[in-house]
Amino acid sequence: MALIREIGWLLKKELTLEYRMRYAISGILLYVLSTVFIVYISAVRIDGAVWNVLFWIIVLFASVNAITKSFQQESGQRQLYYYSLLDPRAVILAKGLYNCLLLLVLTLLTYACFSFVAGNPVKDAGPFFLAIFLGSLGFALTFTFISGIASKADNRATLMAILGFPLIIPILLTMVKMGAQSMGLIQGNSIRSDIATLVGIDLVLLAVSLLLFPFLWRD
Repeated sequence: MALIREIGWLLKKELTLEYRMRYAISGILLYVLSTVFIVYISAVRIDGAVWNVLFWIIVLFASVNAITKSFQQESGQRQLYYYSLLDPRAVILAKGLYNCLLLLVLTLLTYACFSFVAGNPVKDAGPFFLAIFLGSLGFALTFTFISGIASKADNRATLMAILGFPLIIPILLTMVKMGAQSMGLIQGNSIRSDIATLVGIDLVLLAVSLLLFPFLWRD
């Protein structure tokens, strides 16, 4: 119960900080809307395959921009204060959960805007939205933990890219495949195995974060 209370307190803190620093989320929304607008003014017909790739690319870079600040906005004094009061598992779980919710909102907004501008080729919405949820969770867990590592070093943006992108390649490939299947671009019955792959990756990422973050937190 203490762990749950700490997670709830940290989530409230994250929401309060996001409300006070609205320029951060506004910048990410501007990036998404600008990218979609560029697709709109290009006046190029977008088929299902191109739509699928462009959508996940936009989601990927929006995710990086959204989660990079997870630990970088925390000063050393504040981290020391948290260290003296909180369970490190509560810290990583709260930040991962908050980032997952943030990515879900950004991804759904991207989907709505992209569908309005370039049409909606999705034929089977169930697997597609499941890919959005599981992929957002995987992105959130990966980049949150990598952000914690990068906050301990210089040149944080470069370190985020070096450590983060190799880890999310399996997630991204599976999401692209599930998106293609939901649009009828790929025929087959592998949707269940793809879902199981994403769930397995998310569970592994969650376990690694819970096991390793306490050691990182003590540093």
